[in-house]
Amino acid sequence: MRDFISEVISALYADFSSVNKGIDIVITDITKNAGVLEKKTVVSMGIFDGVHRGHQAVINTACKFKEQGLDFVLFTFKTDTVTTKGRYGHIEMLLSDVLKKEHFDKMGVDYIYSPAFGEIKNMTAAQFVEQVLYKRLNAQIVVCGEDFRFGKGAEGDAEKLNMLCEKFSIKTVVVKQAQYNGRKISSSEIRECIRQGDIKRANEMLGYNYYYKLPVMHGNKIGRTLDFPTINQEISKGHILPKFGVYITRTKIDEKWRHSVSNIGIKPTVEVRAAPLIETNILDFEEDIYGQVIQVELLDFLRSEKKFESIDTLKQQVQTDINKTREFFKARRIYNE
Repeated sequence: MRDFISEVISALYADFSSVNKGIDIVITDITKNAGVLEKKTVVSMGIFDGVHRGHQAVINTACKFKEQGLDFVLFTFKTDTVTTKGRYGHIEMLLSDVLKKEHFDKMGVDYIYSPAFGEIKNMTAAQFVEQVLYKRLNAQIVVCGEDFRFGKGAEGDAEKLNMLCEKFSIKTVVVKQAQYNGRKISSSEIRECIRQGDIKRANEMLGYNYYYKLPVMHGNKIGRTLDFPTINQEISKGHILPKFGVYITRTKIDEKWRHSVSNIGIKPTVEVRAAPLIETNILDFEEDIYGQVIQVELLDFLRSEKKFESIDTLKQQVQTDINKTREFFKARRIYNE
């Protein structure tokens, strides 16, 4: 098995291979006759974009079967290869594959099997069960959500999965879809909340605070001339864009969380950017962290981004935003930790 992993490691997608710790990652062309897992497994299936509370329920359910001596395989797709019939034509990522892997790493996953969507989308439901679940992944148990679809044209559902798996003595476990305020939790609903700036609702459905983890880049240093130094991070192409505006945030530096306030947008007052930027003022912090990969969590939406009449007006508004941020943390007795 280890020999196989060594053979396919060169074919790993770059963003996964950069964090190859904790999980044996199996990413390969499923059309090739290679890479059969020898040990019996429990397989959890889904796109898992966002790894929200519904996804967590599916993954945690599957993980419990490790107690029966099974290895835990998570079957998913490389997120940026998944196309849809919606208005965007593709999935706007909530999390990069790197960040998804970090979540999986904490949830007991032993292997990630993650082909590109195009390698598997023309498989029939029956072919998927036989060639992938039975022959490739050696599945004894498969776990999915009740809304799971698979096979060419999404022909298969949870009921069909159960019927096809019976032929190979594979047990199926279907997890009921998680709900929030009487509505089913979905990645599409979370994306829409983020687009609208309803970050608190998005966080409730995610089960954690939505965040970006990006390198700090050099900016124009205008923040320093305003007496509000900031760190700048460019949102990667393909990620969901939140409503442009100012957010109460917290920023993780050297394993310590610090209070912060962030503007997400194109900075219309001082420069108009083509690529959206996260510009974060970390309260009471002035250290040089250029080049570091820093995590910024969005906690609450303060106001929409706007073009101010003058730099002085902008400066006054930034101070107001900082004051509201301090009040937010003080009211909730949340301290730097």
